Amino acid sequence: MGVYVSIRGWLECDETQLAAIEEIISSHDDHHYANGWGSPRRHVNWTRYIFYGADIRESALDWFADQIRTIARIPASDDDGDLVRGLFLAGHEVEGTAEWQVRDGQLVITPADIRHRYLAE
Repeated sequence: MGVYVSIRGWLECDETQLAAIEEIISSHDDHHYANGWGSPRRHVNWTRYIFYGADIRESALDWFADQIRTIARIPASDDDGDLVRGLFLAGHEVEGTAEWQVRDGQLVITPADIRHRYLAE
């Protein structure tokens, strides 16, 4: 059956960056795991959020990480200089849970804090 990774998390950005994120997601559309992306029906105030939640095969992990790395490199779109940022937990059936931080224009992957262990039970 294969090994699965449960991915859940979000990205924070502005309106211009959200449009770029949506283009990146569309360019990676696999007609299956891409359906894990979602966003609010209506955005509230200035920060835009987009979420991902799905159980994907381990073999698709590079597909997802490539999207996140590309998204992390989206430049700031205004004078504030804010880059896309976010947080994902990737619960691997064999290797345990990792924390994926989107910050400073890159994807930083570290072991998840012990506090998140309950999500893998």
